[in-house]
Amino acid sequence: MLRALGVAIARHRLIATLAWAIALAVCLATAVFGLTGENLFQRLSSAGPSVAGEASHADSLLKSTKDKNTESLSLLLHGVDLKSSELGTLLADASGSLSKITGVTEVVNPLAIPALPDGTPSPAAGALLASDGKGLLFTVSMSKSGGKVSDSVLGPVQRKLEATASKVHTLVPGATAEVGGTPLLVQSLVAVAESDLQRGELISLPIALFVMLIIFGGFLAAGIPLVGAVASIVGALGALYGFSYLMDIETTVMNVITVIGLGLSIDYSLLIVSRFREEFRAMVEQMPPEGVPATGHGRRAVRVSDRHEVMLQAVGVTVNTAGRTVLFSGLTFAIATLGLFVFEPSIIRAIAIGASTVVLIAVLTALVLVPALLGYLGEHLFKPGLLTRIPGLGRLLSRFGDVAPKEGVFSKLTRGVQKLPWLVAAAGVAVLLLLGSPALAINISNNADDSIPKSSSQYGFVTALQAHFPLASAPRVQLVASADEASVAAWVDRVKALPHVTDATAPAKVNGYWVSRVSVQKHQGTAVVGEIRANRPAFANWVGGSDAASLDYTESLLRGAPWAALIIAVATFVLLFLMTGSLVIPLTALVISAISLGAAVGVLVWGFQDGNLAGLLNFDATTVSGVDALVLTLVLTFGFGLAMDYEMFLLARIKEHYEQGEGTRLAIETGLQSSGRIITSAGLIIVLVFIGFATGQLMQMKQIGISLAVAVLLDATLVRTILVPSVMTSLERVLWWAPRWMRPIHARFGLHE
Repeated sequence: MLRALGVAIARHRLIATLAWAIALAVCLATAVFGLTGENLFQRLSSAGPSVAGEASHADSLLKSTKDKNTESLSLLLHGVDLKSSELGTLLADASGSLSKITGVTEVVNPLAIPALPDGTPSPAAGALLASDGKGLLFTVSMSKSGGKVSDSVLGPVQRKLEATASKVHTLVPGATAEVGGTPLLVQSLVAVAESDLQRGELISLPIALFVMLIIFGGFLAAGIPLVGAVASIVGALGALYGFSYLMDIETTVMNVITVIGLGLSIDYSLLIVSRFREEFRAMVEQMPPEGVPATGHGRRAVRVSDRHEVMLQAVGVTVNTAGRTVLFSGLTFAIATLGLFVFEPSIIRAIAIGASTVVLIAVLTALVLVPALLGYLGEHLFKPGLLTRIPGLGRLLSRFGDVAPKEGVFSKLTRGVQKLPWLVAAAGVAVLLLLGSPALAINISNNADDSIPKSSSQYGFVTALQAHFPLASAPRVQLVASADEASVAAWVDRVKALPHVTDATAPAKVNGYWVSRVSVQKHQGTAVVGEIRANRPAFANWVGGSDAASLDYTESLLRGAPWAALIIAVATFVLLFLMTGSLVIPLTALVISAISLGAAVGVLVWGFQDGNLAGLLNFDATTVSGVDALVLTLVLTFGFGLAMDYEMFLLARIKEHYEQGEGTRLAIETGLQSSGRIITSAGLIIVLVFIGFATGQLMQMKQIGISLAVAVLLDATLVRTILVPSVMTSLERVLWWAPRWMRPIHARFGLHE
């Protein structure tokens, strides 16, 4: 069926390319311009990972109906004289102007709130005054419509506050005057994400083109995977725009899905183009002279001497072989993403849906668009490119090209490995375990404030808020209780005595509940929350705050992790069995991939949690409390999917040679020789893609990019070229074994040509 599909697409390439062009034009238009006045970037959110746990419940208890239906912007002033009459007049005028804007529900000027009889600030103004008495927060509340503040309200309020900030700078040179709030924070993070996306593409695509020029030796062949990659990105953005009407799409989701789609599309398209060149060249070599009956047999049998017909048949064979591998690889990667659906956080489920979609788009690109382009270009892909005419470069290109000779580096490497397979396997595992050893000290964290990049327009506001307005900042740890004041006060005193707790405020009534803010040492918040929850008082109580929410989120991931791992492992095991007919091969693939992923996590901990990559990647190590929980989940899931990609690439060729009558050892050797160049080339490209995106500002993307780059680098080099051949050779006597009762299952349901 796949062979017929490939021939049909190549024969009717105009229809196929027009259909793709129309679909991509629609996707691009909707993503850039939108259908309802908002484009994709305007529909992104940045609420951060969260779950419906104790912390979120505590937060909801304290929110009044007004709080739930409004958002606010604040003018933060610091380094000013609060008794200045000029400042008082300036803020009073601003308050009057802002109150007249439609949609503004309240303006709070702490200077206008009367002090207590003894001269101390009113409790209503306390949280809005700087802890050192040298600043204030001037706050404007706005009504929400459709879950967010309308631009027609937000825009005028922001402009008025910024104009007031400018006047403060004129009045008090050197003063801090920042405008901020949740709506602006979301906008700034979306802007950073958009900038990171563009930066990553501008770095990754040219480098990928250069590597493919080395592989293919010409611009035409190198350009096809690049076209496929661009098509996948555009398709993914269009799909995400559609999903934004069904769920919240966060900035991280968009960037993660884009980089995964880019990498997979290049991998798949590279495999298709390389296999086509191999098949077409072999068929042309078998073509009889004009007038002589055709010869040849098997999949490369040439029935006519028309080179155009040969091209069609080569596309058909390519889709039937490499296309089948792509289909398997995409299915395996999609299965890996299915494991994400067992997790509670909506952001992970959104990534799962987006990843499954982008994998489908990458597979469709490789199976439909790329064969159509091959139908147009055909034998033009074999004409010597301009690069081959450069003295000395032609030989280099032939050495690193995509079509491997029957004897080469990988066959020699395999024979060397096969001399002492157990020793080589043990050494390879030892290297991976050594790289993974830092993971034993992993600290899983999740705090949105730590991930705000310095390039964000809200970074100054957030840092100043945390430094000078602790009572107005979102609490890291907060006690909420429903009991008498004395009992709550006694509980607060016990909490103040806990290790790593530096202070706790006296209980105060908020929305009918007693509330106390707990101050803790840096990076110790989740530990303190765990200790408080383990020793609860008898009355109704809740522990909230951002650190409590982080703990709830992490615990929800840990609850879902075993089920996700089980789903992924079982599904992958079944798929590999249907592909190979062996129980040994799937088992070894799962074990080796697990060890390899452990090594990637070890490098992640060493680089970010321990801060060893801070200088190279330009981040402040003191703000990183550990490995982001979302990052760890995605690295393990996508890292496994990518590892299975290369496993499929290698196994497909080994099985192909084994079914042609070669012994296990020889099949491993020839399979690696025929696929090694593509595996290492594809791995190199995707490593460069991930590193390109890791140069951005978002900390989560830095961690994801570097850890996946390490995972792919290890997998495409040490694992696929040394560890897998050594393990398969060591198990050669039982490699293809399966119980007798399972053989009919493979014969009936196995994935055969």
